Amino acid sequence: MFTGNTLLIFASVVFFGTYILIASEKVHKTAAALLGAMLMLLFVLPGPAHGGLRTAGLEHLSQPVIDQLISFSRLDVFSRYSDFDVIFTLAGMMVLVNVLSLTGVFQYVAIKCAKLAQGYPIRMLVLLVFATAFLSAFLDNVTTVLLVAPVTLLVAAEMRLSPLPFLMAETMASNIGGTATLIGDPPNLIIGSAAGFDFMAFLINLTPFVVLILALYCVCLWLHYGKKMRVTAELRARIMDMDERRAISDPVNLKRGGTIMCLTILGFLLHGAVGLQPCVVAMCGATLALIFCRVNVEHALEKIEWGTLFFFMGLFVLVSGAQRAGLMDVFGKVLQFTDSWPVPVTILAVMWISAFAGAVMNNVSFTAAMTVIMATFLKSSHNFTDPGVQNLMWWGLALAVCLGGNGTLVGAAANLVMAGLAEKSGHKVTFRSFLAYGLPVTFGSMILASCYILLRYCYGI
Repeated sequence: MFTGNTLLIFASVVFFGTYILIASEKVHKTAAALLGAMLMLLFVLPGPAHGGLRTAGLEHLSQPVIDQLISFSRLDVFSRYSDFDVIFTLAGMMVLVNVLSLTGVFQYVAIKCAKLAQGYPIRMLVLLVFATAFLSAFLDNVTTVLLVAPVTLLVAAEMRLSPLPFLMAETMASNIGGTATLIGDPPNLIIGSAAGFDFMAFLINLTPFVVLILALYCVCLWLHYGKKMRVTAELRARIMDMDERRAISDPVNLKRGGTIMCLTILGFLLHGAVGLQPCVVAMCGATLALIFCRVNVEHALEKIEWGTLFFFMGLFVLVSGAQRAGLMDVFGKVLQFTDSWPVPVTILAVMWISAFAGAVMNNVSFTAAMTVIMATFLKSSHNFTDPGVQNLMWWGLALAVCLGGNGTLVGAAANLVMAGLAEKSGHKVTFRSFLAYGLPVTFGSMILASCYILLRYCYGI
């Protein structure tokens, strides 16, 4: 194991090298994250303390606390350096969504939106955007895109329109809608775990503002596409002839799964008040769905996005190694030069840098590192001693990384999934074409986010 400056240099090379591999897409992101994690485990992070924890100097602590520390010291390295609250929250929601997806409810929603729009493309676009954003607030963004995109391709084909405007708008909506809640976007889970925010905190502080952004985004879509999308009465009639009820393949499981989903969401609303971790709520929902819904349990578990979960585990270990070596302390001290700046200027600078970095590096990868840097900075900064101001910095970071994910094709996982689905249908989305669409959306939403943070700072936090 390395020591001193050698340890810091090695950890820095591994940390930045891993992020470069992830951003370059030359190696699968999960494999790259696990490679970095393995190097940290082999050469930087200490293993379990087989000899037990030395209790000298801990006499002031109660015996239950000392027993917890001893237990922690003997944990395997992945348990010690991974945030399993985030991992199991994602896993539980993936199981619950997989069970619901077998009922056809998401296809029902998409067809119903198209019929409510009476076959008019621009109306259909706006309704699908709202439906996607709403689903993304309670489901994983990638899952939402995987569920909504195939039906969108079908409807667009029936109307003889290019599906790209619909798919791009839905992808932006998934990232915007996911910003609203703790479970809507993976960066929020990481930030919520680091800052101690519960589901209700996100709902109160971010949801109203996200609804405003979404409404303004739909206005822009209407102005831009309103006169460009035209279809004949015959094609609109085809849409109206589609029967959304046929999409429901399992009404019994829909009732059971829908009830369990509502109870799970209620659990998220109350988990802070009753002292439950989000992962407990999510896993309870998943367990109830597997027990009471008539599904093949092994098949439901196979459809979990294991690559995403292992990607998170690798990132957590990677960041823990960088923190152990002192790299995060270096980053935190770099931010200390802002101590002479006004507080709102510092927050806005962090937001815009985070939005750009998240768009380039992938917002999940960046957030995993940035939360540790932010925690280090807030502990040492003289300008952020007030808890309300600290919380405002966290909210600014959450808005920046989630909205920044719309900036580039690699900014969020949902973007890459959409591009893959579009290419399979014969419509290629290049990095440049996505940038031309996503950059204005990101820039506009970040201006609104900056105004929101400034208003909160100036008129009460």
